Amino acid sequence: MTTKTFGPKGWTPENLGDQSGKTFVITGANAGAGFQATRTLLAKGARVVMLNRSDEKSAAAVKELKAEFGADAEVSFVRMDLADLASVHAAAEEVLQTVPQIDALICNAAIAQVPTQQFTKDGFESQLGTNHYGHFVLCGKLFDRIDASAGRIVVVSSLGYKMGLRTIQFDDMDWDKNYHPNRTYCHSKLAQMMFAYELQDRIAATGKSVEVYVCHPGASATSLISTSGGMMTRITWWFMQRLPIVQTAEQGSYPEVMCATADGLTQRALYGPTGRMEMVGPVGQGTLEPYAYDKPVMTRLWNVSEQATGYVWNI
Repeated sequence: MTTKTFGPKGWTPENLGDQSGKTFVITGANAGAGFQATRTLLAKGARVVMLNRSDEKSAAAVKELKAEFGADAEVSFVRMDLADLASVHAAAEEVLQTVPQIDALICNAAIAQVPTQQFTKDGFESQLGTNHYGHFVLCGKLFDRIDASAGRIVVVSSLGYKMGLRTIQFDDMDWDKNYHPNRTYCHSKLAQMMFAYELQDRIAATGKSVEVYVCHPGASATSLISTSGGMMTRITWWFMQRLPIVQTAEQGSYPEVMCATADGLTQRALYGPTGRMEMVGPVGQGTLEPYAYDKPVMTRLWNVSEQATGYVWNI
């Protein structure tokens, strides 16, 4: 692991130059790391379009951001529920109609630690359906617009990819037989990583201009657990957030902003904190386990994802 590109302190917003004229689309941006990433980009003059599930929370977030950065701050939101593919399609169409340029799509939204097996509107296990399938379709719908500006796709994963099965459970994608709040979440985050690395390969084979990066926030005090975790998980996380092993949501947003903007990054990599257990500390390139880019599994997952969602990529 290394932070050498950015010095011993790793990447921070001090490394971020003027972003005027650039547009960033961020999922799950009305709270937590997504909100903090939005703040950082707005502070540098960027336009940010938030894709969020809640109209009320999004309106409140826009109001807060305009109060901080001025009424002319270019921040807006489009309603999108990643757990409803019809909503993903509709939101993507609205973005294509209203956002002429996308310099980076940051796939930040997620649910985690859902205590009992639940399903999306389309019938998928909720964590896989929201975290992976929803973003899989969104990225495909917006890909050509991103490619037109030689932009980036940033997939926000989790160190949890190391804590699950370390492969994709193709014989039971909905976890009907062995559902577990954490292992099933880890399965969804590994799926997101494999999608990103397979997309890198497909882009390289077609000569497209999009760069794809994968990062994670480390142990950060975001709203992720509190919005979908069970009661005991939320209580445990509440106490953990008050320990030095957990950093702020702002610090947790650094890897995704870095991956959306910084030069000199390696695509087949995982970026995030490089300090204690890679959960906190300076942001740079961390450890990437080889099973996260197991080619036969990645290719099969891509095919399964197209079949499940009914969305076939044009790449």
